[in-house]
Amino acid sequence: MTTDKLRVRFAPSPTGPLHIGGARSALFNWLLARQSGGQFVVRIEDTDTGRSSRSSEEDIKKALLWLGLDWDEGVDKGGEYGPYRQSERQDIYRRFTGQLLAAGQAYHCFCSEQELAGERERQLAAGQTPRYSGHCRDLPSDETGRRLAAGQPSVIRIKTPSGQQYRVNDAVRGEVVFDSDGIGDFVIVRSDGMPVYNYAVVIDDLTMRINLVVRGEEHLPNTPRQLVIYQALGAPPPGFAHVSLILGRDRSKMSKRHGATAVEQYRQRGYLPEALVNFLALLGWSPEDGGEVLSRQQLIEQFSLARVAKNPAVFDQEKLNWLNGQYFRQTEPVRVLEASAPALAAAGRQLPPAGTAEYEKLLAAVAVAREGACCGEELAAGLEVFYDRGTAVAGDAGEVLADRDRVVRVAELFLNLLPDRPDGEAVRQVLKEVVRQSGLGNRQVFMPLRVLLTGRRQGPDLDRLVPVLGRQEAEQRIRGRLDKLC
Repeated sequence: MTTDKLRVRFAPSPTGPLHIGGARSALFNWLLARQSGGQFVVRIEDTDTGRSSRSSEEDIKKALLWLGLDWDEGVDKGGEYGPYRQSERQDIYRRFTGQLLAAGQAYHCFCSEQELAGERERQLAAGQTPRYSGHCRDLPSDETGRRLAAGQPSVIRIKTPSGQQYRVNDAVRGEVVFDSDGIGDFVIVRSDGMPVYNYAVVIDDLTMRINLVVRGEEHLPNTPRQLVIYQALGAPPPGFAHVSLILGRDRSKMSKRHGATAVEQYRQRGYLPEALVNFLALLGWSPEDGGEVLSRQQLIEQFSLARVAKNPAVFDQEKLNWLNGQYFRQTEPVRVLEASAPALAAAGRQLPPAGTAEYEKLLAAVAVAREGACCGEELAAGLEVFYDRGTAVAGDAGEVLADRDRVVRVAELFLNLLPDRPDGEAVRQVLKEVVRQSGLGNRQVFMPLRVLLTGRRQGPDLDRLVPVLGRQEAEQRIRGRLDKLC
C-alpha cells in the first residue's frame, strides 16, 4: 500500500467510555499525523452489536475532542473512504469475502460447535496446540452449494498457508516473527454473516489506505492473522507499531482499583486537558532532553516512535497531579475555573454568573487556591477558606489563640492599619507595621491572624487571602473569633 502522506487511525469499540490506554494510542497517532502533515482518521468498530451503543460512541468522541485530538477524516467528518462505522460497511465486507471465496482463498465450514469442541479436546489431550483441522477445507464445490442451499449453518474460514513465516518490522518492538503453522484456518465471517474483528479491521485499513497502525501491544497476537488476510487479498500490509501496556504502580494491569481509568473521570475531577495530554505522552515515551512539562506544539515537534519504550508504562497518579498543578499555576484563573466546574459542582459550589461581583471574587479566590491544588477536587477544598464564614477553630489551631491579650493586641493593630480596599502590597506593609509596633516576631503576628481569619493553622499567605476577602469580611471574621475568646 502506498500513499504520499502518512495515514493513521484510531478505531475504538463503542462499548464504554474512552479508556486511558485508548486515549494514549489516539494521542500517539494524532501526534504522528500532525508532525508529518498526514491524516488522522477516526472510525468506529461497532460489530459487537450486543455491547456497542451510540451513547458510548458519543462519549468517546467528546473525550477525544476535550483532549484536543481532532480528526481529519472519519465518523462525523466524512471522507472519500467511508462509511466510518463498521456496522455501515457490511456491503464492503461481503464484496471482499466474495472475492476470497471465488479465488479459493476462503471456504465455508459446516462443522458444529460440538464437533469443534471435541476436536479441541483431542488435540489438547495429545499435547498439541488447538487449531482447526481443516475438515471442510477441501469440500467439493457442489457439496458446499448443496449444504448452503439446504440452509445448513456455516462460517467462512480463510486458508492459512502452511510452513510459512510472517515477519513484521515493528517500529517499537523490532522484528517479530510468526509461524503460520501455529495459526490454522481461522474464521473470518461468523454464521450470522458478521465479519470477525481481525477480518473487518484489515478490510477497513486496506480500503481507507492506512499505512501505519499504531496500537497497544495487546493487539500483537492479532497481527499474524491479519497478515494472512493481507496475503490472501494480495495486498501489502501497513507498517506496525505496538506500544506497551499501561500498568498500575503495583506493576499489574491498570484497573479501577488503581483509580480512575476513563478520560471522562479526569474531566469530572477537574484536570486540564493539556495536562492530561502531556502526561499521556510521557507514558512510554520520553523526549531527548528529558523535559516533562511540554506544550502541545513541543509534543508534536519532539514525538517519535524511536523513543517509545518496549517496557510497560506505569501510571503514576502523583506525577499526573504534579503536572496538572504545574499547568494550574501557568493557566489563566478563568480556564482553571472552567476546568474545575464539574468538581466544584460535585462539592456543592455552583459558578455564579460571569461579570457579577461574586464571580469576580471566585476568580480571585481561584488565583490563590490553585497554588496548592493539583486538580479541581483539591481546588474545591482550597476554596472553602474563602467562603467559610463560621467562627469555629479547627483542631489544635486554638492553641495559637491561647494568649488572649496578645492576640487581641495584634488583631486591633491589624484592623486599625488595614485600608478599606487592601491589595497584596498594602497587606504586606500593614503586617510589617504590626510587627514593628507590637514588638513581636513574624510568627507571633502572622499565625494568630491566620487562625482568626480562617480557623486553621495553615492556608494561603495573608497578603493573598485578605485582598480576596476584603476589609469588611476580614474584620467580621476576626471579631467573630475574638468574641469566642471572651
